[in-house]
Amino acid sequence: MATVVDCPTCGTKVEWSEASKYRPFCSERCKQIDLGAWAEEKYTIPASPPLDNPDDDPDEPPQR
Repeated sequence: MATVVDCPTCGTKVEWSEASKYRPFCSERCKQIDLGAWAEEKYTIPASPPLDNPDDDPDEPPQR
């Protein structure tokens, strides 16, 4: 029995197999909608602002 996942765009059930051409998406349309969202930077990965000096460790007190 193949694994079934939800299409990340519309939620339609998709069989995770080689027969599913656009997996994990249900169709080319949903795949393109997701790609467009990435291109428009609608998806982000949270991050901390960079340190002024990459050698600085925020857990160590400053050296004098």
